Amino acid sequence: MNRFYDLFDSYRLLLEELDAWFNGCVERCGDDIACCRGCSACCRGLFDISLLDAGLLQAGFLRLDPAIREQVLVKARRRVGELQAQWPEFQPPYILNRLPHEEWQVMPEDDQTPCPLLDEEGQCLVYAYRPMICRLHGLPNIDSSGESFSDAFCSLNFTQRDPLPLKELRYPFRATFEREFTLLEQFAERLLGERRCAFDTFIPSALLIDFLDTRWSA
Repeated sequence: MNRFYDLFDSYRLLLEELDAWFNGCVERCGDDIACCRGCSACCRGLFDISLLDAGLLQAGFLRLDPAIREQVLVKARRRVGELQAQWPEFQPPYILNRLPHEEWQVMPEDDQTPCPLLDEEGQCLVYAYRPMICRLHGLPNIDSSGESFSDAFCSLNFTQRDPLPLKELRYPFRATFEREFTLLEQFAERLLGERRCAFDTFIPSALLIDFLDTRWSA
């Protein structure tokens, strides 16, 4: 994974800036925001993450105790096996965008399967390495200009007022996402020889990707 560490460092800096924004929103809005470290109410079901997120996630995963890693892998392999029963084409390197259909883009909303990276207390085992979507989920993503990238927010937040007009929640999301896309393209180019940002997978399959095998992109 050494050949990606410079990209991981740049990406972690971007993600830490998002964390600072989120923490600032919590400080400014107080009891309106229930989201906090240790809440795993949204860490259920399947959602797609980028291959860069997957690589960073693995970097954090490999820092865990070997016994804990094996426990997580048992759950991840079981989950991927269930997916392969539904989509036989979902094989290594587990890139969703290369499936012959796009059913994966509509995940069941009633899927309550916990993320394999949650411990018995519901704590994220790789919190500092978690994907971007895990950091953005919970609050609306409204750009400083007023452009909306997502009006969605956790139902536990802002139960007494509408957060969408609140300027204290806004952030330069467009510039942030442009930085993200550049890093995604650079990562894909090194890994696959294709300068594209649309390469995605799931968290369980992300843990099984062999980023060290130079043959898997063929």
